[in-house]
Amino acid sequence: MINNKTILVTGGTGSFGKAFINYVLENFKPKKLIVFSRDELKQSQMSSELSKKKNNKILRFFIGDIRDYKRLCFALKDVDIVIHAAALKNVPIAEYNPFEAVKTNIVGAQNIIEASIENNVSKIIALSTDKASSPINLYGATKLVSDKLFIAANNFKGKSKIDFSIVRYGNVMGSRGSIVPIFLNHKDKGYLPITDKKMTRFNITLNQAIEIVFKC
Repeated sequence: MINNKTILVTGGTGSFGKAFINYVLENFKPKKLIVFSRDELKQSQMSSELSKKKNNKILRFFIGDIRDYKRLCFALKDVDIVIHAAALKNVPIAEYNPFEAVKTNIVGAQNIIEASIENNVSKIIALSTDKASSPINLYGATKLVSDKLFIAANNFKGKSKIDFSIVRYGNVMGSRGSIVPIFLNHKDKGYLPITDKKMTRFNITLNQAIEIVFKC
């Protein structure tokens, strides 16, 4: 499936990216595994954490932003599979920084699509969210647009054999920025803070998220 393939993970230093890359290193033998993200400190820490893995020599760390089309094109040379996990995901922050959310979640998605087609990538799986279903906030709206771009890309890819897919899931329990640490901090205070009593949350574990992506 992914043995002897070159895989690039955008947002590779995030909660999902780290877990996905660990899983691949432990269970498969890809030709190359590229971590693409814009935070050099997280890349340095991740490189150190994975230094004891027996097959860590296949790892590559690329500093870059999905907003930067030229850098993305360079990183995607000879890549077979793209796992697109990079996004601005914090709902309140997206509300207060709408232009930045649009640049990353929508323009970044378009860059991924066009750069992948240009470089003859075989498969792209973009990670989405339950918040893209009937969105009521900007984050959900930008991810809905992103989803539509990726699905539509299957229609304008021309003769290319590239496949674009979307994986939607809910709140990843215990991931960076999830509600779990907040609840744990309030466990002795007698109440759990929630945004709205009427809200519905769809929860998933990190392992389940990885399983869904591999199934796709």
